[in-house]
Amino acid sequence: MSSPSLSSFAAGPVFLITHEFYPVRGGIATFAEEIAKASAGLGYDVEVWAPSAPPQAEKKWPFRLRRLPLKGTHDLWCQFRLACQLVRTRRQLRHAIVYLPEPGPMLTMMLLQFFHAFRPRRLVLTFHGSEILKFTRSPVRTWLARRLIRHAARVSTLTNYTQELLLASFPEAADKIFLTPGALRTDFVVVPPKPVRSRDKIIVLTVGRLHPRKGQLLTLQALQSLAPDVRSRIEYWIVGAAGKGGYGESLRNAAAGSDLAVKFLGNLPDDELAEIYDRADIFAMTSVNLQHSIEGFGLVYLEAAAHGLPVVAHDVGGVSEAVADGVTGLLVPPHRPAQLAAAFERLIHDENLRHRLGEAGRAWAGRNCWKQSAEALFGNHALEVET
Repeated sequence: MSSPSLSSFAAGPVFLITHEFYPVRGGIATFAEEIAKASAGLGYDVEVWAPSAPPQAEKKWPFRLRRLPLKGTHDLWCQFRLACQLVRTRRQLRHAIVYLPEPGPMLTMMLLQFFHAFRPRRLVLTFHGSEILKFTRSPVRTWLARRLIRHAARVSTLTNYTQELLLASFPEAADKIFLTPGALRTDFVVVPPKPVRSRDKIIVLTVGRLHPRKGQLLTLQALQSLAPDVRSRIEYWIVGAAGKGGYGESLRNAAAGSDLAVKFLGNLPDDELAEIYDRADIFAMTSVNLQHSIEGFGLVYLEAAAHGLPVVAHDVGGVSEAVADGVTGLLVPPHRPAQLAAAFERLIHDENLRHRLGEAGRAWAGRNCWKQSAEALFGNHALEVET
């Protein structure tokens, strides 16, 4: 994709409004940060609105950052406070591109869209997956989302799977929808191939918040079901912060009841996480669709592949667009514990297969580019629809 013409920059400043942003971690926060950096790098005048954060967590950005007195939740109070900020700056927004990359600010804009004075010159939306299901749970919210999509100049998704899901519920997006796939973080260090070295244990690694949808317990149970001589050859390392509920405790209890070696490493900074990736042999994140929450893509799969790790994952949501089955990893149907265990056993026993999948993953992980996604969102050709 070519660089945008000068006329594309005449569309006005870009206000990226998000409830998920650094120092919060996760796929949506990373997506918002990288799109903002890529847009600024292309020459756009970018201002990010994000929830408040501790002063010590701040860093220098290539764009303006406005911290709002919000916690970044989806409750009515948070929506009201964001609405107040939007109303105060409505004169600026009327002549700007307003980009909503996640559902929190979309909920607020659904209410403000009835007042023409509060509508931005151009509205751009990105959908990740789970919010589509949540928006369609209520007829009123479905109607509000449909109206918001009609006002949008451009709508994007990260995967074909999410695109099809969105169009099935909101066909109004058909003439304005494009793919803006995620990519490796720009500060991600490309790791050279690991030297072959013998060691006692094969390390299986999962990186993700401790949540039932991420499937850590399913991976643990699959590894525990392997034969004793196979279990003795492996360790399972789990990186991620515990979420709400007792899932983390359930994981620890399940690990304690087996002879499988399991390490809980908590939430690690990026430099320490890179070292953990480098020490691992197999990456596993066996996500499942849970109620109204789905795995729309999974940037963590790309990071693991870039470290040369073969991936084991469930074939759900948009995961097959992040992991190429038989090329960069092994995809298994969800809720098939025997097949999942067999996939792990195959990789544990076949070092050549691990190496082949891992090496293919390095090239696969670098195929997408943040600047291409930013240009697709804000380029002049993308913003011809009046709101």
